[in-house]
Amino acid sequence: MTWILFGLFIALMMLRVPIGMSIGGAVVVTLLYAGFGDELYIVPTQILEGVDSPALLAVPFFIMAGMLMNEIGLTDRIFNFANALVGHFRAGLAQVNVLASMIFAGSSGTAVADIAGLGSMEVKAMRQHGYPADFAAALSICSALVGPLIPPSVPLVVYGFISGTSVARLFLGGILPGVLLGVSLMVFNYVIARKRGFPRGERATMGEVVSSAWHGLAALVSPIIILGSITWGMTTPTEGGVLACFYAVALGAFYRTLSWRKIWNALTQTMLITSVIMVIIGFSTVMGWLLAIERVPQMMGDAVLFVTTDKHVFLFLLIVFLLIIGCLIEPVPAKLILVPVLLPVIDQFGIDRVHFGLIITLALLIGLATPPMGLGLYIMTEISGESFEKVTKATLPLLVPLVITLILVTFIPGITLWIPDLVMGPEIASPPRN
Repeated sequence: MTWILFGLFIALMMLRVPIGMSIGGAVVVTLLYAGFGDELYIVPTQILEGVDSPALLAVPFFIMAGMLMNEIGLTDRIFNFANALVGHFRAGLAQVNVLASMIFAGSSGTAVADIAGLGSMEVKAMRQHGYPADFAAALSICSALVGPLIPPSVPLVVYGFISGTSVARLFLGGILPGVLLGVSLMVFNYVIARKRGFPRGERATMGEVVSSAWHGLAALVSPIIILGSITWGMTTPTEGGVLACFYAVALGAFYRTLSWRKIWNALTQTMLITSVIMVIIGFSTVMGWLLAIERVPQMMGDAVLFVTTDKHVFLFLLIVFLLIIGCLIEPVPAKLILVPVLLPVIDQFGIDRVHFGLIITLALLIGLATPPMGLGLYIMTEISGESFEKVTKATLPLLVPLVITLILVTFIPGITLWIPDLVMGPEIASPPRN
């Protein structure tokens, strides 16, 4: 039954059926094949149980906050502040691209919001200053991957819901990997700039730096407000998402850039994205139920232990597997399918679930920048006007710092766990592997 389930799922995806419908179609056909034709009411029941969770309420609110930030023009202020700080460095605007994404990550929580909000502005500015259009587009995609790592993060909220892991610890655990990813891209920019002669910008005066910082101050303190309220128990993750939305509306009113049309645009985009995510979560819950019946997680654990009992070998095989999956399946459905299957194996090897959460999130995020399913590539193709082939080719060298960061995060758990343990205290370790 498992082979039918996954075979149909992969076949439907190859036929370019939307991911939610691919999962749903595979599930229904598998149930019919297994003789559950008279019990198909299981499907809507499991779907409702899958999405009926208070923890998932945080998802639309954080998406809404990111969309509002885009609509009120906060991205302009962030870009100007980043330009004042690092625009005069070698490959100045390339460094601005990365730094702006790191700052915006503290408000948006999704890579899509970063690509849509900052992407068009970054590509346009880099083109005007002599950067190749395909490089500008590729860098904008890769820098946007910082967004779901630095809190708040929609993918980490989804992982926390699936795995039963503290969202506050996940948010804190994402800070250093996000910063490390940004720094690795900036180092790559510097190396490439020396080879290709990318231009420098003019050094901003101290007055210009102070002015841009003052105008962008609200964007700089937003992650502190959101993360602080969740970490110190003042709000739940859902309430933190609501707080982020109110903060965005308040900023729009203060800057006088808010209008009913912009609120409506943010609402419609949020509803579209959230509805897609919830459909995927619902059908993935049914798939997870089928996999549990077939004892797939237990068989996966036995198979892995048969191959290796060494933790480091397992982690290497894990990231190779996740990178391949990320090329074929979008991050949210991949996570919904894989996390329940992999958690028993992770626990057997004594790997911290927060650490695993950042590994799988980063590995699947890299899939946004890799063909054939790379959603970021398709979005940036539309924004930049460059061909898919050119953007993809320009993105390939940028995968080097992304993969290096993934390897460091995977094999040095302290990068992920140091801040959560420092702020919230060490968590009780998972039971050791037999």
